[in-house]
Amino acid sequence: MSQEAHVSQSKGQQEEFVETIEPSQPSAAPHSDDGRKNQTQGDQALQLIQEIGHSTILTPENNAKVLRKIDLRLLPILLGIYFLQQLDKSTISYASIFGIVEKANLHGQQYSWLGASIYLAQLVFQPLVAYLLVKVPLAKFLAVSCLLWGISLSCMTAATNFGGLLACRIFLGIFEAGIAPAFIAVTQMWYRRREQPVRLSSWYAMNGVVNMFGSLIAYGLGHIHSSIFASYQIIFLFFGLVTVAFSAVILVFMPDSPISAKFLHEEDKLLAIERQRMNQQGVESQEWKWDHVKEACLDPKSWFWFALMFSISVPSGGITTFGPLIIKSFGLSEYDTMLFNIPFGAVQLVATMGGAWLATVWKMKGPVLALLCLPPIAGCVMLLQITHDAAHKGPLLAGYYIISVYPAITPLIYSWSAGNTAGETKKKVTTGILYVGQCAGNVLGPNLYTTNDAPLYRRGLLSNLAMFCVLILLIGANMAYLYFLNKKHEQRRVAVGKSAKVVDQSMQTVQVATDDKEALPAQQMVDNAWKDLTDWQNEDFVYVF
Repeated sequence: MSQEAHVSQSKGQQEEFVETIEPSQPSAAPHSDDGRKNQTQGDQALQLIQEIGHSTILTPENNAKVLRKIDLRLLPILLGIYFLQQLDKSTISYASIFGIVEKANLHGQQYSWLGASIYLAQLVFQPLVAYLLVKVPLAKFLAVSCLLWGISLSCMTAATNFGGLLACRIFLGIFEAGIAPAFIAVTQMWYRRREQPVRLSSWYAMNGVVNMFGSLIAYGLGHIHSSIFASYQIIFLFFGLVTVAFSAVILVFMPDSPISAKFLHEEDKLLAIERQRMNQQGVESQEWKWDHVKEACLDPKSWFWFALMFSISVPSGGITTFGPLIIKSFGLSEYDTMLFNIPFGAVQLVATMGGAWLATVWKMKGPVLALLCLPPIAGCVMLLQITHDAAHKGPLLAGYYIISVYPAITPLIYSWSAGNTAGETKKKVTTGILYVGQCAGNVLGPNLYTTNDAPLYRRGLLSNLAMFCVLILLIGANMAYLYFLNKKHEQRRVAVGKSAKVVDQSMQTVQVATDDKEALPAQQMVDNAWKDLTDWQNEDFVYVF
């Protein structure tokens, strides 16, 4: 089966491609990669196009209409899930302000392990998560995960010692293990590569919202006086029950994929699929392919993503867990500590969305990531050099808030990885490798801070400073490797009779992409877009910096 692209151009209008399906004809373009012979099942998007009998034309107008529908349905749900996930993980941080360390008799590294255990559990379960994300419908996966982690958080109310709290945190980590990988999969499935940084950053920006409104909610809950529950127990119970309730919303309203989405009409489904064509990443395939697994493990950039995520997660894990205690060490009361943590969230929100916007404008993520490393480096130096006492509250808070730019780095790494990986199984395995790096960094990070190091937390801050510097080196090395891969694909295209240079239309607006379609004949793109090929196997794939 093949797809032919017929070019039509009316007077005074821009060039567009009309694609039709003609099953009886042989493939028009040769396949140069032996790995394709082993492909037993294509993308489900191709199956839908075959069933309907035709593809469609993507224009700026219908693209904007469908994108608006997708955003209005997906983003509120994704933002809600991630807000609750970050809120639920942060409850241990809020609980530290309201006396859980003393009342649960935590000492030494025990509080640090309550912060790290959730990530250790997520790390161990990543292989299972990668498999489930290929085999299980995404909406059902997210709904069940949300329900189970809400129950786990609610059970923390009854835990009164380190053992009980640790058990609940481990289960919380297990059931949250697939949330970020599933969100990356959703973004790859629904959005063009140009759109991915802003969408990935929008749900990740909930970290900042949590630091703002989560602090306010915890501040209010902390003022509730109960003869049955301690303040921190009320926090666990409230947020856990809200999470359980939200799982029903996910089950009812979250679509599994563009192909089965009930809120899209048939023509809208075709448009949603057509939007993804130039990504060269496919939409959905539920076939687990071991050759994809092998390639993901042998691909050096998989380990670049791992190293990048580990390097940012070491400071992230430490600051997330010990941030309120760092502020408290400036000489503030419990409630002032909660309130002064709010600007930290505001800076996170602005930096995260600002970084995504800049990456979209520049059409590059590497340089933006390097730029975002500079403020946290300055903030760490300030906290290391300025005396920690009440007389220096202002400069210390300024340094702490400057560090809070660092959360903008993580979603751009997510986006960078998501945009440079193709093949359904390879995408999930690569995301799993990336997330293992994130979990490992989050396990190590809190343990570089200990309550015994208060008020300076020198060891933790020095390690954070080193990691931000390492990040800049890794970013440069990864960009060099992506440049090498693009040159290698150019050579392969020439070898099979194609043009060496390809205009990456997935990084253009739809209007610009239409203007540039002459740069690569459409029939070449059609051959590979829905074949569930990996980025290595598909010579038409363009790596983005």
